[in-house]
Amino acid sequence: MDSAKVPERVKRLVHFGSRSLGRATASARLLPSFLLCGGQRCGTTSLYRALAAHPAILKAVLHKGVHYFDTSYHQGMSWYRGHFPLRMNARRLSGRIGVPVQTFESSPYYMYHPHAAERIRRDLPDVKLVVLLRDPVERAHSQHAHELARGFEHIEEFTEALDLEPVRLSGEAERLRTDPTYYSFSHQHHGYLARGQYTDYLEPLANLFGRDRIHVLDSHDFFTNPGPVYDELLHFLGLPWLGNPPFEQHNARPRSTMDPAVRTALERYFEPYDRRLVDWLGWVPSWRR
Repeated sequence: MDSAKVPERVKRLVHFGSRSLGRATASARLLPSFLLCGGQRCGTTSLYRALAAHPAILKAVLHKGVHYFDTSYHQGMSWYRGHFPLRMNARRLSGRIGVPVQTFESSPYYMYHPHAAERIRRDLPDVKLVVLLRDPVERAHSQHAHELARGFEHIEEFTEALDLEPVRLSGEAERLRTDPTYYSFSHQHHGYLARGQYTDYLEPLANLFGRDRIHVLDSHDFFTNPGPVYDELLHFLGLPWLGNPPFEQHNARPRSTMDPAVRTALERYFEPYDRRLVDWLGWVPSWRR
């Protein structure tokens, strides 16, 4: 037996046991009152950890991202509820701190997947949505490095991956819309430009949930001056400030320097999308100031 593989096997067994127990006790568990639904490579991991450190917030069990409303919806609602804390534990914690306890999860594919928003509205009608946005040029470059490191991308040159994107994504969104059981690897992992077209996803979300149920953060502002950004988010969630959370950058990956000509071309590509975003937000994001 390869002893190096034992810890991973043990981890899988623990996860399987926890999910089985969670499904069996689903009716006794909390449902999330808010979701971090994107965007990918915009700081969701860092914000997740800051929120999970709040005394009145209990994170999902085992994973920050459950991926129920995008790739695991076939598992059913009991499976989903099984990922969250028991209401009994939440009541005890609430009694100690004097504040109602909330739980949440973070799955950046939720904002981009064609069925996720409708599924969320159907199953969590009162949920609030939190979205982080980043310079779409930097976001695309960061995603490419991320997918390479995870083995989900084999094209090492960023520009070549960008050139392949239209072919890889051709018809995939429509296939996902027409077949709820369909899964698209490229749609999840290779949308470098597509995922930076932010208003294409924010506008439908607002139509379904209302603009007042969506809170948008600028990731640059969060990392450079986190206190006020975090305070505004807590106000949106109806939570008091109960101690200083860890404002740290997580999940960053090394990557090559972007060619200035490529950067200029991408800034031009995203310019019309950014203009729409300014109109939708009512304020100018950091990368266009």
